[in-house]
Amino acid sequence: MESYRAYQVTGQHEFSLVERELRRPGDGQVRIRTLACGVCHSDVLAVEGQRPDPSRPVVPGHEIVGVIDAVGAGVDRRWRVGSRVGVGFLGGQCNQCYYCRRGDFVNCQDQPQPGTTEDGGYAEVVYARPSGLVRIPEGVDALTAAPLLCAGVTVFNALRASMAPLNTLVAVQGIGGLGHLGIQYAKKMGYRVAAIARGTEKAALARSLGADHYIDSSTAEPGSALTALGGATAIVATAASGASMSGLAAGLRPRGRLMVVGASPDPIPVQTSDLIFGGRSIIGSLTGTAVENEDNLAFSLTHQIAPMIEPLPFEDAPKAYERMMSGRARFRVVLDFTQTH
Repeated sequence: MESYRAYQVTGQHEFSLVERELRRPGDGQVRIRTLACGVCHSDVLAVEGQRPDPSRPVVPGHEIVGVIDAVGAGVDRRWRVGSRVGVGFLGGQCNQCYYCRRGDFVNCQDQPQPGTTEDGGYAEVVYARPSGLVRIPEGVDALTAAPLLCAGVTVFNALRASMAPLNTLVAVQGIGGLGHLGIQYAKKMGYRVAAIARGTEKAALARSLGADHYIDSSTAEPGSALTALGGATAIVATAASGASMSGLAAGLRPRGRLMVVGASPDPIPVQTSDLIFGGRSIIGSLTGTAVENEDNLAFSLTHQIAPMIEPLPFEDAPKAYERMMSGRARFRVVLDFTQTH
């Protein structure tokens, strides 16, 4: 095999299926044959041209699972040909910058972002830094693992960072690609879980995922509803709407934390008194490191946490992206490189 296929985007929303030359991995790189790649809302950064130079072609995709088939010079021998690995939103820390020297690898200043600053997983082959590789455990298939590498670890780490005491009330706002996983994680971590969504159509689903309470935000003010339940020690806000997060802080118990993981173009309106009285806080949470992703996968395997997915063959990558953007997918679209038309 001297070439591989990839879907690249140029400018705004211009997909093209191209043949790329297959090359040896560079120094400090591995080459991965892709098995699956999740289609994430963050792919808009590449597809909609929301990056520094949209004229430069780039391959989207950052929920990548595959098998190492070549190893470059200088790579630790623990990364071997045949190893099943993953790559998430962060492509591996540099281990040299100020933040890396402080152990804050998520905020590394020299870290590639697969699918945005460099080619990602809408391709049969991906090149990656070893520091960004996630070991995929036996017992987790590639299609299940792919969304956990971004959506999964995002809510997993947000719950851990909330430091909510066990057996307290934790709320998950939004039941979509992130929220349907957040409910599962929160329940398996030992919390009482309230799910918040608009309308009644997701109530049964929320309870099947582990929610103890369902709050319909179209008929009840979520902050008041949570207060009536005793208040939440943490709320994970996953909806891509700042306006929908308005009032959530009022539903927190004293010292409670609103963990924001849903990226929104509009601000979050908040009453300062809701923060001052009770010492409540609003905190952003961004994905996690490779080893935290391994923790996430191990926890998911132990507790049988899995995303609801819609697999599509690699050839349908543009269609898969449109399906994700439509908001009608239940709940994660995944490119399957073993499936053909």
